[in-house]
Amino acid sequence: MRGQLSLRTTVGSVSLPNPVLTASGTSGHGAELAPYVDLSTLGAVTVKSLAATAWDGNPAPRVHETPAGMLNSVGLQGPGVQAWLERDLPALTERGARVVASIWGRRVEDFGRAAAMLVGAPGVIALEVNVSCPNLDDRSRMFAHSPHATGDAVAAAGLSGLPLWVKLSPNVPDLTEIAAAALHAGAEALVLVNTLLGMSIDPARRAYRLGSGPGGGGLSGPAIRPVAVRAVHDCRAAFPDAAIVGVGGVSRGVDAVEMMLAGADAVEVGTATFRDPRAPAKVLRGLARWCRWHGVDDVRTLVGAVHRSVDRTTTSDTAGPTADVWVGTAAAPGAAPASVAAEGRPAPPGTLHGGTPPPPPPPPRPPGAPGPLAGSAPPPRPAPPRPAPPPPERSQP
Repeated sequence: MRGQLSLRTTVGSVSLPNPVLTASGTSGHGAELAPYVDLSTLGAVTVKSLAATAWDGNPAPRVHETPAGMLNSVGLQGPGVQAWLERDLPALTERGARVVASIWGRRVEDFGRAAAMLVGAPGVIALEVNVSCPNLDDRSRMFAHSPHATGDAVAAAGLSGLPLWVKLSPNVPDLTEIAAAALHAGAEALVLVNTLLGMSIDPARRAYRLGSGPGGGGLSGPAIRPVAVRAVHDCRAAFPDAAIVGVGGVSRGVDAVEMMLAGADAVEVGTATFRDPRAPAKVLRGLARWCRWHGVDDVRTLVGAVHRSVDRTTTSDTAGPTADVWVGTAAAPGAAPASVAAEGRPAPPGTLHGGTPPPPPPPPRPPGAPGPLAGSAPPPRPAPPRPAPPPPERSQP
C-alpha cells in the first residue's frame, strides 16, 4: 500500500506546504485570484514587482498574444511599497496567503529603500529581487546582465532581513556567472527565469504592436519553458546546494515535474493565469496526481533527480543523434530509412535510405590477375540472372 503523499518543500530557509506558487507580474498586487483559487492552498503568492515609489509603466498597448505565449511591455507599473502595504497586503493575509514580495529599482539604492520599507511586513515570508530592470547608472543596461550590478542590488535588498530570492534574466551569455554573483551577495534562492526579449510588428500597419515601440517586450509562456528548464538544470549542476525556483511556461502538473527533475525546489505559475486564473490550483492538482500515478510519496525526491540518473543515454522513445541527419536529408550510402531513424531503431543490415538493397560487391580477383589500368573503365558487372518465366496458364474446362 502506498504511503501518503507529501508535497512539502523548502526554498532556502523557507518551508512551504507545496511547491506551487504564483509568478510575479501575472496575478496582480493583491488577492485578484482569490475568486478562483484558495490562496492559502498554494505554496505562496508572489506579487507584482514593487518599487519604493509609484511607477506608471509603459504606454499601451502592453500585451500581445503569440502562438505559444505572449509578449508584454507593462513596464513594472505599481503603486509603490507603502501604498501596497496599506491597500493590498491585508487582503492577502486575511486569506491566509504566504506572500513573497517582489521589488525592483532603477538604481542600487532603490532596492535598499524598497527592502527597508518591507521590514516586519505581516505575512511576507521572502523577498524576490527582480534585477531584470534597467540600471540607470549603467547606461540603462539591465542589472541582471552584469554580475557586479546584480550582486550590488541583492546586497542592498539585504536591509529587509527577509530571505532573499533573486529573479534572473535568461538573456545573458553565461547565466551561472550572474547566479554566482547573486548567491555570493546573500541570495538564498535563484528564481529562473524572467522573460526572453522579443518583439512583434504588425505587417498591415508597418508598426510595432506594443507601446514600447523599438524596446519590444518580454516573451513568456510555453515557448520559453525549455529555456527555463535548461537554466534550472545548469544552475543546479553548478550550485548543488542552492535553492532554485523554476518559472517559465508552467501550465500543467507535468511541467512542474519537469522543472523539479531539472533541479527546482518549487515552481511559479505565471502566464497560464491569463488564460485560466485557476491555473495555479490546476498545476498543484496535476502535480499531486502525477506523483500518485508514478508511486512518488515525497515530492522532494523529484528535485534534481535527472542529475542522479545513472543512465543518461537517449532512450528508445527518442531518436538517436544520427536520426537528425537521416530525417529530411538526402540519402547517403548505408543510411537508415527515415521511418527507422525517426523511431530510434537501428537500420536493417545492408539497406539504404528507403530500404533499397545495396549492389553486390565485385567478385574477388584471382591471384596474379592484372588490375584495371589507371583511368580505364571498371570491368562490367555480370548481368543479374533473369527470373524464371511464369508457368503457362492452364486452360479452363
